[in-house]
Parts: sequence; structure tokens; C-alpha cells
Amino acid sequence: MASLKELRGRITGVKSTRKITNAMKMVAASKLRRAQSQAEAARPYAEAMGRMMAELAAASRGADASSLPTLLGGTGKDQVHLVVVLTSDRGLAGGFNANIVRSARQLIRTLRDEGRTVRLLPVGRKGADILAKEYPDLVVERMAGTEGRDVGFDKAEYVGKKIVAMLEAGEIDRCTLIYNRFVNAMTQIAIQLPLVPLSVAENDNTAPAEAAQYEFEPDEATLLANLLPRNLQVQIFSALLESAAGEQGARMTAMDNASRNASKAIDRLSQKYNRTRQANITNELIEIISGAEAV
Repeated sequence: MASLKELRGRITGVKSTRKITNAMKMVAASKLRRAQSQAEAARPYAEAMGRMMAELAAASRGADASSLPTLLGGTGKDQVHLVVVLTSDRGLAGGFNANIVRSARQLIRTLRDEGRTVRLLPVGRKGADILAKEYPDLVVERMAGTEGRDVGFDKAEYVGKKIVAMLEAGEIDRCTLIYNRFVNAMTQIAIQLPLVPLSVAENDNTAPAEAAQYEFEPDEATLLANLLPRNLQVQIFSALLESAAGEQGARMTAMDNASRNASKAIDRLSQKYNRTRQANITNELIEIISGAEAV
């Protein structure tokens, strides 16, 4: 049985831990409000950009495939897949990073089973540490994730240019982005977003006469060549914002749970402390009474 001194020390230690988790919860909550507003503000623009690219791509289907940008149709092959994995730089965020890494493992396993070659581009130290240890030969570059209160577009621009450079060099044929989409403070959904080639939904039930007609100036291929790289960066930037909001939400929830568990542990230890103290007092009284009777 633990002594009263040991129990007091444990109670003091758990109380200190609760203070830390409560402080981290408050910090995450303050960052979450800003990150959530940024992610929600970027969604309409990213979705509109994606729809516009899909319309441009659909309008250029009749064009010669060799004249279209590689971001639209890839390299014409389906052998080398680049997987971009967005995680956080810091831990203590519950299952935030574990869910992304699990989704990445599943995709890697599926691609390998199909005979594809996989390349990894982890963005965020937590995911990079895990994936570099498990798949050291697949990682092409490690990048830091989102840092500070604001997510800069320069990060998305760098990742987008890296993807385009690898694509134009013939090093990859396809690219998929894995990130956590923010739903609320308690829920983040792991998303696998195809970036290359551009995903265009087929609609075989729409007759040509019923389809919307567009006039492009300049021509579709020229517009795609200029807008597709920007769309790639916008989609990555939106994913970075979603990931940043999800990270703070997951951390706030994890720290809240940790604080609750600490409070429960303090209650249990305090109860044990009081019982031990009462037992010690009772034993002392028995010894005193027994000594008095013996005299």
C-alpha cells in the first residue's frame, strides 16, 4: 500500500498535469477559431476553382491528348504514383495523425498490390517521421507542415511546383493528396484527393444539345496550361487550411479528455489518500487503547 507521502506526491503531479492540459486546451481553442474561419472561407473558392477546371477539361476532351497539359491527363501511363501526406508537426492531437498515416498505408498497400510504384511526399514532421521509418526508400522529400497562426500560400505553391516538376520530368504519372477535412472540433475525415490527372465526372445521360455551351478566349488548351498549376496550388492550400483547423480541433478535444481523465484520477487518489489516512488514524487509536488496557 502506498504511503501518504507517495499519494500526496502523485496527487500534486496529476494536478500539475491537469493545469498543463487545461492551458493547452485553451490555446488550441483560441487557434481553432481562426483556423476554422480560414478553412471555411477557402472552401467556396477551391470548390469553384475545381468546377471551373472540370468544365474546361470537359470542353477540351475532343482535343489531341498530346496537346493537353500533363496536369489534365497525366503522362498517359499509370505506373508511378506520388502520394502527398499532410500531417501536423506536433503531437498531442489524439488520432489526428494516426488516421492520416493509416489511410496512407492502405493506399500504398493497394497500389503495390496492383503492381504500381509508389513515391511519398510527407508534409508535416509527425507523418514524415513515421513514413520515413516504415518506407525509407519511397520518400522523395520531407517538408515541415503548417506552423504559426497563419497558413501561408507559399507552402502550397512550393508543393504544387514540386509535383509539376516531377510530372514534367516523367518521374511520376499520378498524384494523390491525403489530408484531414475539418468537420468540427471532434470530427476530422481522412480524404484521398486525386490531384493528377484532373478528375472530371462523366455524364453520359446528358445529351449534347442539353449541355452548357462555352466560348473560351484564348483557346481551352492555353487556359488549361495557365490555370491548372494554379488550381493545383489552390487545392493544396485548401487542404492545408483544413488540416490546420482539424489539428487544433483534435488537440483541443484531446486536451479536454486528458483534463477530464486527470480530474478523475485526482478524485480516485484523493479518496485513496483519505482512506489510507483514516486507516492510519484508526490503527494509532487501537495501539493507544491497547497500551492503556495493558497498563
